[in-house]
Amino acid sequence: MLKIREALPTDVSGIFSLIKEIAEYEKLTHLVTGSEELLVKYLFDSEYKVASVLLAEWESRLIGYALYFFNFSSFLTRPGIYLEDLYVQTEMRNKGVGKAIFEELKNIARKQDCGRIEWSVLNWNTSSIEFYENSLGAVPMDEWTVYRLTEF
Repeated sequence: MLKIREALPTDVSGIFSLIKEIAEYEKLTHLVTGSEELLVKYLFDSEYKVASVLLAEWESRLIGYALYFFNFSSFLTRPGIYLEDLYVQTEMRNKGVGKAIFEELKNIARKQDCGRIEWSVLNWNTSSIEFYENSLGAVPMDEWTVYRLTEF
């Protein structure tokens, strides 16, 4: 039975394991430089908390997660959710897990009066793009280019 729930501090090891799995899937393992200790700090320590995690469980086994945080739109003058990661283990895909995670994200967005949920996807990840567009009705923001600073 599928269950979507908020992560607890006791889930950190499982969350970090799933983070490493998504990095491997995206061929980005060289970018994983964080730690379980940092996850505890930024997900669960009230002084530093900046993000949250939803977990997908199948028969009490972690099979996926969504890591998200709130941002703010000056144009909408409302908060939004930025979905940093959405990952479902390969063998559990096409079983409604991603949709269930998004339903819970939409519930959270409604409760917080958010104006939108946004995320990025790698251009080569056609199966995810098809899921977002065909199953969720999401639209790409092709006119935007993502920029990043890593040294400051």
